[in-house]
Amino acid sequence: MASSSSSPSSSWLYHVFLSFRGVDVRKGFLSHVRKGLESKGIIAFVDDEIKRGESVGPVLVGAIRQSRVAVVLLSPNYSSSSWCLDELVEIMKCREEGQQTVMTIFYEVDPSDVRRQTGDFGKAFDKTCVGKTEEVKQAWMQALKDVAGIAGYHSSNCDNEAEMINKVAADVTAALGFTQSKDFDDFIGIGARIMKIKSKLVLQSEEVKVIGVVGPPGIGKTTIARVLYNQLSPGFPFSTFLENIRGSFEKTCGNDYQVKLCLQKKLLSQIFNQKDIEVLHLGVAHEKLSDKKVLVVLDEVDSWWQLEATGNHLFGPGSIIIITTEDRKILKALGLGINHIYEMKLPTSSESLQIFCQYAFDKKSPDNGFEWLAWEVTKLVGDLPLGLRVMGSYLRGMSRDYWIDALPRLRSSLDTEIETTLRFSYDVLSDKDKALFLHIACFFVGLGEDCIKNCLEKSGLDVNHGLQVLAHRSLISIEQGYIRMHCLLQQMGREIVKKQSGERQFLMDTKEISDVLEEDTGTGKVLGIKLDTSKSKKIQISKSAFQGMNNLQFLHVISSTLCIPEGLNSLPDKLTLINWKDCPLRFWPSKFSGSLSIASR
Repeated sequence: MASSSSSPSSSWLYHVFLSFRGVDVRKGFLSHVRKGLESKGIIAFVDDEIKRGESVGPVLVGAIRQSRVAVVLLSPNYSSSSWCLDELVEIMKCREEGQQTVMTIFYEVDPSDVRRQTGDFGKAFDKTCVGKTEEVKQAWMQALKDVAGIAGYHSSNCDNEAEMINKVAADVTAALGFTQSKDFDDFIGIGARIMKIKSKLVLQSEEVKVIGVVGPPGIGKTTIARVLYNQLSPGFPFSTFLENIRGSFEKTCGNDYQVKLCLQKKLLSQIFNQKDIEVLHLGVAHEKLSDKKVLVVLDEVDSWWQLEATGNHLFGPGSIIIITTEDRKILKALGLGINHIYEMKLPTSSESLQIFCQYAFDKKSPDNGFEWLAWEVTKLVGDLPLGLRVMGSYLRGMSRDYWIDALPRLRSSLDTEIETTLRFSYDVLSDKDKALFLHIACFFVGLGEDCIKNCLEKSGLDVNHGLQVLAHRSLISIEQGYIRMHCLLQQMGREIVKKQSGERQFLMDTKEISDVLEEDTGTGKVLGIKLDTSKSKKIQISKSAFQGMNNLQFLHVISSTLCIPEGLNSLPDKLTLINWKDCPLRFWPSKFSGSLSIASR
């Protein structure tokens, strides 16, 4: 996070110059924009800092030229002010000279009206032009045309004004090179990642470059893509960032062809800042873009048709397409010719602690007295940036006693924001792949790939294919033949199982399992049991505890308080996996004739 003492470099007096029409925005929207920038430590110049009676020409020109970024807030009455139009001409000169980054916000005005000076915006412009020289009018018209061509934010497309302002502040932050945590997952360790990706890009090349960014949900793929976009977009005459496109069009469009048309229309509308673009067939995008150098980010791609509708065949020489996805397989579809696939790695333990602390304490290290608590929570959350961000925000400002009291709850429950993000990737799986995911989350994490295949051989699940699907979607990883799954994904899977209605196939709740084993109430519905008694009271189970569970296949017990004084009469013959730490049995039941893939360990 930029410190409160952050200041522009010696060559810039201000971070940002705000150009706006006061009658439209000064009392409401503008104050929110200013507050959003100030919260990031960004120093902005606005023309209300000019004293009445002072000659505005030299002051405004100086302020514009000494600002690193100009944010032009275009509104219905912007063109009614010759002051605003003169500002805009100077801003666009600075942009053309390469001295300034220009960002746009279209507030209750259509970009096409700005570009063409039509509608109410055009009428106001015509009135302002009365009595002006042709040279002045032409300069204004050209500046309006140029600024309307800059990809920006549209109030009409945003349901949440606060969210739009946050994104504006985030983009300004990135353009200034601030390492702001609140918008870009703290930027902890992000510099090296960005440099690694940029090293694969030859910006002067005429080749169309396609970069894939792959990783599990919540790891920061969109963060990386947005930082890259903000760093690279000044070098492209056309650019757009298509956010979270997965599942965005199926509900509003018809068949596959119509869905692709919808996506292409959105792509073209954002690139050209025109809402009225007609896309009657899939060749329209190629016709409009094939000779143009474009930077495009396709964020959260989850289907091949999205790439078919927006692939590299549409764009002109020197274009760059950045694709973020959880599914590596999609990047290899349709022969797109991916130049480089960057696989997002979890941050190191040290980086994870810094990310968590940035949100919990507003700095990269814990407050005095919170050191062990910060480490404990970081270990609980794992290394997923999303989890660290949400948990840090949750605990921010709380007392030390509150942290201590919260730990048991954090160990047993999953934050809803994280669950929403992770749950999406689970919900889109086929029923068989969902079942495999739950099997792994409950019983097979850390075990060998061959062990899983053997244990589930007769389950009816396509294990070979399913493992590939889960790995492609970053829901598991297979490292040196062993299955790995992030702890948040494991916890989500186990909570899904716990919430299943009726007689559950997997028993995970300690009290529920204790009752079943003590009272011999298990049924043939139960396929697996995962019991951790290490933190519970002593449990004494009967010798016939497993007799009714004839279909039990998986038994995972972590026991320090489990007592079986009479031993066990039997174990189900279908049992293929036993992982029983501190097993009190000296011998397996004589009636057991099953074939175990893994014995007590």
